[in-house]
Parts: sequence; structure tokens; C-alpha cells
Amino acid sequence: MIKELDLHHPEIVTEVFDLQRASYIIEAQLIHFSDIPPLLETMAELKDCGETFLGYYEGENLAGAISYTIEEDELTICRMVVHPSHFRKGIAEKLLKRVEEQNPSISVLSVSTGRENPPAKNLYLKNGFNHVSDLEVIPGLFISHFKKEKHHRQ
Repeated sequence: MIKELDLHHPEIVTEVFDLQRASYIIEAQLIHFSDIPPLLETMAELKDCGETFLGYYEGENLAGAISYTIEEDELTICRMVVHPSHFRKGIAEKLLKRVEEQNPSISVLSVSTGRENPPAKNLYLKNGFNHVSDLEVIPGLFISHFKKEKHHRQ
């Protein structure tokens, strides 16, 4: 089940905090960089980040989450996290599709991930995103940027 998450509830922000730590630790290993911003974030910073969160539950357990912001007609995916014990179950794809369904007027979706994170890159490419660029954000660490442009019928 997918539902919107209210990070102002202490139990929910704790669940998201723990989930993102478990997920981003794996990405940190893949990209050989441990200072990924969500791994350095406090629970208070997470609660006040201003992003919209959707969570994917298996039973009572938060198995995955996605967050995004919207500015004009562009939606930016800020976080995509799945608990390692739920990898390869299609959870990230379901969350991505739900965000698109809930925001039909959006023209552009954008997302970034570590260049050395093949599972994330494949997810976005498989779901209609195009690779835009790679940017070296600090020496030796590259981030890949993806965009998906949606054409609306008039």
C-alpha cells in the first residue's frame, strides 16, 4: 500500500529516517562515498525538509519511500529509498509511477543519483527518463542527472 507520509508524526519521521539510512548506506558503498547528504541529516532536518513523501508499506512495515518537490511545472525527485531487505521487488518503480499519477499536470520530472549506482540508473532509464549529464561534484564523485519530459494532449 502506498500513502502520503506526514513527517511531523514522530513515529513516521523515525521510520523514514531509519529507512533512508539503511538504503543510502548501500548507495554509499556502491559509489564509494560515505558523506551522502541524507546520511548526515538529523531527524529534525528530515522533518523540516519541505519535501512531499510517499511511503510503500508491506503490512505494517515501511519498505520504501519517495520524496519530491514541485516548482512551476517541474517535479524533482529528492529521495528514492527502499529497505535492502525489499530490494528487487518493484517497490521503487511503483512509487515512481504513483508520483507521476498524482501529478498529471507536471511537464518535466528530474532526478539525480550517483553515477556508480546501476540499480538506480536502470530504474530511471527503464521508466522513460533520459540521461542528461554527469557532474563531478567533488573530486572523484560523479552524479548522473536524468529528466523525463511529458507531453500533454491539448
